[in-house]
Amino acid sequence: MTRHLRRLGYRVNRKHIQRLMRLMGLEAIYPKPKTSQPHPEHMVYPYLLRDMNIDRPNQVWAADITYIPMTRGFMFLVAVMDWYSRKVLSFKLSNTLDTDFCLEAVEEALRIYGPPDIFNTDQGAQFTSRAFTGLLDQHQIRISMDGRGRVQDNIFIERLWWTIKYQFLYLWSFDNGSELRIGLEE
Repeated sequence: MTRHLRRLGYRVNRKHIQRLMRLMGLEAIYPKPKTSQPHPEHMVYPYLLRDMNIDRPNQVWAADITYIPMTRGFMFLVAVMDWYSRKVLSFKLSNTLDTDFCLEAVEEALRIYGPPDIFNTDQGAQFTSRAFTGLLDQHQIRISMDGRGRVQDNIFIERLWWTIKYQFLYLWSFDNGSELRIGLEE
């Protein structure tokens, strides 16, 4: 906004524009970082990976959700990753933050690679839901959850998000979910 007004000939600085926008209640429209809110009725599991030696594939998997800005709106991306190899085992896109696309990603990874010993996630409602934890229990997978506000507990998948966004997504624009899915697969 500051640059636009300067181009129109107004002598303004960023702080002045910030103050005016705050007074008028104007702000950018984008998803706020509240994707990891636990449901009050869902069980939260302890973090099992502290000081653990992860020395083989399928010992620990992790999953996380991020949002992907697009030309019009945004999509949500969930990925399941093996901690030892750092391999992305599966991913799914959705235009809603429901549990279904997370379940689909885990089911696909289980079908291809078999169950891990431990599955680590954050405390988001998708991962604490009965459907999600039930799927893991059904396959006798131990459940581990990061502590609140502990981004370092799931650092490998956070690094994946940084790489995907800064080395791919922010360099290209996608008009729809199909184009985004194809780009991510490539």
